[in-house]
Amino acid sequence: MTALVAQSFNIKGIVQGVGFRPWIFQLAKRFQLTGHVLNDGQGVSILVQGPEMALAGFRAALDTERPPLCRIDELTVSHAQVQDLQDFTIAHSSAGQAAAIVTVGSDKSSCDACLAEIRDPNNRHFGYPFTNCTHCGPRYTIIRNLPYDRHNTAMAGFALCDACRQAYEDPMDRRYHAQPVSCPKCGPELTLRGAGGEILAKREQALAQTIALIEQGKILAIKGLGGFHLICDAGNHEAVTELRRRKCRPAKPLALMMPSIEFAKQYAEGSSAEWQLLSSQERPIVLMAKKQHQADAPALSSAIAPDIDRLGLFLPYTPLHTLLLDGLQRPLVATSANRSGEPIITDGDEVLQQLGKPPLAVVDAILDHNRPIINGCDDSVVQMLDDELQVLRLARGYAPLSLPSKSLASMNIVSKSLASMNIVSKSLASKDSGDNSSNKLPSLLAVGPQQKNTLALNIGNQLYLSPHIGDLFSVEAEGYFERTLQNFQRLYRFEPEAIIRDKHPDYTSSRWAERQNARQLEVQHHFAHLLAVMAANDYRGKVLGFSFDGTGLGDDNQLWGGELLLADCQGFQRLATLSPMTLLGGEQAIREPWRLLYSLLLQNHGIEELQQLAVFAAEPAAKLTNLGKLANSGIGPKSHSIGRLFDAAAALLANLRLSQYEGQAGIILETLARRAIAAGKQQRVEKLGLELKLEHELEPTNTRAELVLGQWQSAPLFSALLLAWRTEPDSELLALAFIQAIGKGIITAALKVRNWLKAEGIDELPLVLSGGVFQSRLLSEYCHRELARLEFHRLKPGLVPVNDGGIALGQLWYGLHQPGLTQSLVER
Repeated sequence: MTALVAQSFNIKGIVQGVGFRPWIFQLAKRFQLTGHVLNDGQGVSILVQGPEMALAGFRAALDTERPPLCRIDELTVSHAQVQDLQDFTIAHSSAGQAAAIVTVGSDKSSCDACLAEIRDPNNRHFGYPFTNCTHCGPRYTIIRNLPYDRHNTAMAGFALCDACRQAYEDPMDRRYHAQPVSCPKCGPELTLRGAGGEILAKREQALAQTIALIEQGKILAIKGLGGFHLICDAGNHEAVTELRRRKCRPAKPLALMMPSIEFAKQYAEGSSAEWQLLSSQERPIVLMAKKQHQADAPALSSAIAPDIDRLGLFLPYTPLHTLLLDGLQRPLVATSANRSGEPIITDGDEVLQQLGKPPLAVVDAILDHNRPIINGCDDSVVQMLDDELQVLRLARGYAPLSLPSKSLASMNIVSKSLASMNIVSKSLASKDSGDNSSNKLPSLLAVGPQQKNTLALNIGNQLYLSPHIGDLFSVEAEGYFERTLQNFQRLYRFEPEAIIRDKHPDYTSSRWAERQNARQLEVQHHFAHLLAVMAANDYRGKVLGFSFDGTGLGDDNQLWGGELLLADCQGFQRLATLSPMTLLGGEQAIREPWRLLYSLLLQNHGIEELQQLAVFAAEPAAKLTNLGKLANSGIGPKSHSIGRLFDAAAALLANLRLSQYEGQAGIILETLARRAIAAGKQQRVEKLGLELKLEHELEPTNTRAELVLGQWQSAPLFSALLLAWRTEPDSELLALAFIQAIGKGIITAALKVRNWLKAEGIDELPLVLSGGVFQSRLLSEYCHRELARLEFHRLKPGLVPVNDGGIALGQLWYGLHQPGLTQSLVER
């Protein structure tokens, strides 16, 4: 008789709600093993026993197969006692008493099998807008508590019918323990309501009337996975312009949902990587190049993305969207349902309250359903830089983002709460070389910046970055911030032992942190940008970082935004910065870019000369004179921001007098520059000689003085730009030359730093490019190629947003590497 061996497996990662347990069940059956598998607050626990060779095959399959949505972060194996077991079973889940550290999966778009069923008249899911299985559908947006079981989700109130229960309880069925599983007999249903709240139709008729209303040019709010969209026919110019008017969104591009990838190819051009990204199961909004209109394709409204050459496209990601687009067979505008600048709305009654009542009525009707959205989540926005993914808004499909840190685990740094409960994994405990109490890692909360806010926290060595929250400029936004935090506290039974925040005292997130009864740490904004990329790479050493964005409070209480920093997890040295410009009128200069241009040109040109320029012609002479005197007096806030340079350049080259949305200047300049490339004007750029020079009054020495490399000189760049504009007013050529001048300024600085470090005897360090300015596709692609050619090693941000959406993760990474903080909290 063959001797039996028993083993216990504890697995952490994305292993709940992804078909992991039924896969383990099928695997155990394949190798004729006995035992059990169950979900708990830590992940999945498995006990298997059988002949040694069979267990070896089971163990190998864990490494080489796995369900498509599964991700194993940590797998601990230990010997177990052989028991009298006759079969392999899936045991009931156990919540346990420990802090939950299982990773909550993100929502995924409908799989091909489910889409085939809703289109099959002979299938019981035909036409059903909530069809899903373990390989697709909602997760984060419907979960209340862990473990991820039906009674802990928004589906708790929907009793399974016999057919759905049979599928739900059959380990060989792809719907085994798919928590949102339902059908027309037992699941959620649609309701179409008028703007006044009256019920117009239900179920199939609600969908049919929705299609009819869109065809009539109406604007509807439609409930998705993580919130409502405002939807209208993208080819109906009147409907699109009316949506803009009602939502007070005059120019910012609108996202388009396409019926299929074949449909999308009629309107956009892209690389194979971009098309693959568009059709991925994450289904993000992908920024792609506009295609010249084809005669056989329905025309899009010119108000979709005015004056720019990019479209934000995405494909249907729920059965409801698919059925809607199948019925319409035309592109739809699908933008977040909210008032301009507010968080996405997740509740139908709130839609009616905020968007359905005069005088601010936005929608004509809403298509609602009775499956609650527990956790709001907007659509992700991404783009490709050559073949490198860049996330602009981290949300549905990608978030919550979990990042297991091997470097922290390898140091035997574990959560204080986990250690106190004696549940440290054996694989870690076996590495213990003595008393490690001073290294125990507390649970920290990072509350992010003011704009593009996200939250970050850790449980042990697992780092979490929340979905996009948004700009914290209103009571509603602050409420959404607090609800998102409450969601994570509820899911992970998390109470922060310290809070990490931005250095700016007036940020909403900073003020919230100050009100809490927890220890506080501050992190400078641009330093946090670099730390975010370091965290994405699980990197703890020194880096050279270019941190370029629109604004952020510096250590000297000036506004930074064009910084070259030598940094590690403990702190930074500022090696170079952009020369300062005066913000004429304070924040008004950010809204009116001509003020920035005027401020820059005044450094080398007289007031009377500038008054003759067409770009300033709309302003009274007396106003320009007064602003000139203000600039020359040196009074007023100063900015070192590269982002403000883009604003000023757009004022000169595109006559952008009023910035209508964040990043508008950069998008317009890129559009102009790409036209120059398409027209073959690249060869003329070098002849213009535009430079962003890095200068210092002293030669770099071996002393570590502040700004050892000096300042990038912005005023001479704009004087040269003005001269070129007067000589040859080709806005496309000059936009390309301007972007490349910024890029060359970065490359030149990188080379200078390389030489400086070599002179100091320091090995070459990896580079980081972070901050919202690097959302400029042309700038980033130029820098990436040149740095690669010069054999610099660059840390890539991965799925972490390069803009302020990554700041919270950087703050968290800083806090996790402060020995004084860790020591003091453990001693408490």
